[in-house]
Amino acid sequence: MNKPNILFITTDQQRYDTIHAHGYEFMHTPNLDRLAHEGCSYTHAFSPNPVCIPARHNILCGLPCKEHTFDDNYFDDSHQIPYDLPTFAQILSDAGYDTIAVGKMHFQPYRRHNGFHRLLLMDEIPRFREDDEYALYLKEKYPHLQSLHGVRHALYMQPQQSLVKEEDHGSSWVAKETINYLKNKSKDKPFMLWAGFIAPHPPFDVPASYAEMYKGKAIPKPSITKTTLSTLAEENKNIADYPDMETLMRARELYYASISFVDKNIGLILDQLEAMGELDNTLILFTSDHGEMLGDLGTYQKFLPYDPSCRVPMILRYPGKVKSNTFCDDFVDLNDILPTFLDAANVPYPSNKELPGASLLKNEKDRSMQYVEHQHGARRWVSLRKGSFKYNYYYGGPREELFDLQNDPQETENLLETNPEAYNAKRLELRRDLIAHEKKWGLEGCIVNDDFVSYPDFTLNFYRECNPPFFPSHLAHEEECQQLWPLEKELLAAIKDEPVVDLNKLDLDYFATRHVLNKEELLKHADDNQPAKK
Repeated sequence: MNKPNILFITTDQQRYDTIHAHGYEFMHTPNLDRLAHEGCSYTHAFSPNPVCIPARHNILCGLPCKEHTFDDNYFDDSHQIPYDLPTFAQILSDAGYDTIAVGKMHFQPYRRHNGFHRLLLMDEIPRFREDDEYALYLKEKYPHLQSLHGVRHALYMQPQQSLVKEEDHGSSWVAKETINYLKNKSKDKPFMLWAGFIAPHPPFDVPASYAEMYKGKAIPKPSITKTTLSTLAEENKNIADYPDMETLMRARELYYASISFVDKNIGLILDQLEAMGELDNTLILFTSDHGEMLGDLGTYQKFLPYDPSCRVPMILRYPGKVKSNTFCDDFVDLNDILPTFLDAANVPYPSNKELPGASLLKNEKDRSMQYVEHQHGARRWVSLRKGSFKYNYYYGGPREELFDLQNDPQETENLLETNPEAYNAKRLELRRDLIAHEKKWGLEGCIVNDDFVSYPDFTLNFYRECNPPFFPSHLAHEEECQQLWPLEKELLAAIKDEPVVDLNKLDLDYFATRHVLNKEELLKHADDNQPAKK
């Protein structure tokens, strides 16, 4: 029996409500729509831990953070997947697959292969240029460029446009390298290819050709909470620096445009598979590692138990095995990916570890509840979705939330704040279920005497994203450093066609005190060159 090819396509930080075929008519996603029409769309797909590195390690090994050790993002190589945890790439490689990863993986350590034969990597802020194939690609064409994927410091979530041409953008590069592999692969060996796009993760640095795609469209406005938020959600408000609604809505336009640009490049990959006659012999799974709050409930980024953060799009196309143009409302998550790939390849899981997920090609899992976790200690929270209700428990405080998503799909009203007596029975029911899940799948020591451990709430940490490029400090040759543009020049180039950005209204002092920018120099050149932005 011939084994199918497997094409795994991921975006980064893409919300569930961003595909036209899934009912969000303002979106322009013809190629994702094609996948939806030819496959099955999972309407309640979740990230088991809505942060980049944990989510991707759940995908790799099909196990939660208590097994792979990443309960949050760690960038210092202090955490690694234990060597006795098999990854889907390792298992499929052992079964005769050619395994290759292209684009953003976020493995730790960065170039650990995790079973892939080849890595062609593209990270947001690589520490060493020689570790990053996309950085090396840009070196030849843009030797002056420091900010490889848009300006990540003072403009992290601000409107901006790409510093490179459309054909050289990271989203284009992932498609090019994926297509190049497909054109040159051996004909008698099945492939497992992971194509990882960074977009729509901020910065929202879309090419100029896509920057106006959503301008003037009736795009959704952010939801507004009616009840108080957790300390973690309040902390996330500070990551973005939007002085007014106009700036936020423009950023939302560019977020959606970033997805549409990825969609175009996904279409090029599908076209190549079709031209080769391999499309219908390939299992294609599309999803994202987590979502983006994008101003909903007044907060931003991921890290949170709300749907914009932890609910993701997911589409599975596999002719003959998956019915076309279907929708599945069951709870599914990223833990189901490894079992699905192994099932399609007819390869057994080679460990005695119990997997929390199950193949999407079979009906062998109780999908009546969805468990999500994040972090440790006082910053840890866990969440359970059951039916139309969602119950969140924050260890710091502690704090509880209960939402009725049938009547309040945007999670604007914590029922335990507005009507606690009426919903106490539902609270206790979901609390018991969540304790059982946490006891089985959560971090060690979180459940004692069949109840949650509690911690005092933590102090809110004021934080704006402040990650300037890393690789320039590691360059060996002084002449290379001298070619690089100052960060101030890059910033001004990124916003030259975004008049909504007024530097005088942004918190530049934060970045100046951290020695990322020279505020006086930046504003001097901004006033000299762009008087409309005074």
